[in-house]
Amino acid sequence: MSDLDILFEDNHLLVINKPAELITMGAETGPTLHIYATEYLRKRYNKPGRAYLGIVSRLDSMTSGVIVMAKTSKAASRLTPQFSGQGKDLASKTYLAVLEGCLDAEYGELVDHVAKNDSARRMEIVPKQRDGAQLARLRYVCLAATPDASLVAVRLLTGRKHQIRLQFAHLGFPVWGDRKYDAGNPFESGIALHSWKLEITHPTLRERVGWSAPLPESWQKFGKLIPSRRNLVLDKSMEAKLGTPEQR
Repeated sequence: MSDLDILFEDNHLLVINKPAELITMGAETGPTLHIYATEYLRKRYNKPGRAYLGIVSRLDSMTSGVIVMAKTSKAASRLTPQFSGQGKDLASKTYLAVLEGCLDAEYGELVDHVAKNDSARRMEIVPKQRDGAQLARLRYVCLAATPDASLVAVRLLTGRKHQIRLQFAHLGFPVWGDRKYDAGNPFESGIALHSWKLEITHPTLRERVGWSAPLPESWQKFGKLIPSRRNLVLDKSMEAKLGTPEQR
């Protein structure tokens, strides 16, 4: 792998723009972002053994974008509750996605209950009463649309596995390139889902900090939807419509 795309680093945090088709951690064989990042730290700081790097949240292998890791155990212990929904100041995650089909709503909220389907190796929408069902909520703003595709900014209000992919597919607008969730169109690398913005409370400074990750080159194919892929912004009214994460 080429050099990591480091967005920010201090004594406590390492923030990376993850490429698509690379898992965060946990593979029995093969490369992971965690392996590459610990090797980066070992070389940069000339550590004799493997460097500590705590995983406080993950991105799907098919998803690109900003992710934060903890360089100390203290940072990890203070960040984990922000991502688990138990903290006082929760992490705020905003994604960009290109969906198949033309959304007819400027903005909206999706509320479902989801559970794992182990045999199919995917998540599914289930009745609220089912054992293991978890509430899944997100809000979105449609930034642009053509007859065939829609660009949306999405904020997770709850953090469930494959939540964005599943909920939009269930609505009838799968993420572009996401064959697991019934997309019909191919995509060059991964799927058209990008962790765009991340905001957390810094584990030692105790103030809000945030980063954004530019879209991958592969998104150039959506030129009509994204005329300036490195200069996308959300105005205050859009931010208000996306809402804030909830404790759970």
